[in-house]
Amino acid sequence: MRPIRIVIADDQALMRDGLQTILELQPDMEVAGTAENGLQALEIVRESKPDIVLLDIQMPVMDGIECTRRIREASPDTVILLLSIFLEDKYILEGFVQGASGYLLKDMEAKRLIESIRDAARGRLMMPAAIAAKLAANLSRLSAAAELEGCAIRLVQKEARLTERETEIAGLMVQGLTNKQIAKTLYMHEGTVRNYVSVIYGKIGVNDRAKALLILKELES
Repeated sequence: MRPIRIVIADDQALMRDGLQTILELQPDMEVAGTAENGLQALEIVRESKPDIVLLDIQMPVMDGIECTRRIREASPDTVILLLSIFLEDKYILEGFVQGASGYLLKDMEAKRLIESIRDAARGRLMMPAAIAAKLAANLSRLSAAAELEGCAIRLVQKEARLTERETEIAGLMVQGLTNKQIAKTLYMHEGTVRNYVSVIYGKIGVNDRAKALLILKELES
C-alpha cells in the first residue's frame, strides 16, 4: 500500500525537523518535502502533489491562509491541515473558508497528530473539540448577524460610487491580485495603487482587505 505523502511547512526549523522525524518513523507515511514559508510550500505541492500538507498559519513571505487558497487551486486533491499555537476565531474561520480540512494545535501529543493525519487521509474533518466549539459559536453568531450584514451590503451597493479606474482595481482585487501585481498589470506605481485601494476602502466603509473583498464580491454579483 502506498504511504501517505506529506509536505511540512513551518518557519521554525525545530518544528519542521521534529515533525519530519516523527512522521518518517511511521511505516505508512513519507515526507515529500519541507518548507519554511508558504511560497516554498506552494512550489513543493505543485511539483509533488502530496496527499497531506501540514501548514503553519503564521509564516513569512506567504502565510498559511493565503497558501491554503493557492494550494486548493493548484492541487485540489491535496488535504490541508493547518497547524497553529493559536486558538483564535479568525484563523479558524479563514482557514476553513479557504479550503482547509483540519485545524490542529501544535501542542497536541504526537500520537494524536499521527492519528489525525491518517484520519484526514481517509477524508475525515480534523477538528479538536475546543476548536469545534469555537467554530459552532461563530457560525451561530454569523447566522444571527446575516440579515444585518445583508442590509449593510445593500446599502453599500446603493451608496458606493466607484470611478472607472477604481472599479478596474477592485475587480483585480477580487481576483486575488496583490497591490504589487495590480500595479504591474495596470502599469502603475505600487504607491498609486495603494492610494486607490485606500479610497475604495473608504467608499465601501471597511478598513482591511478581507472585509473589502467580501463586499466587492457582492457588488460584482
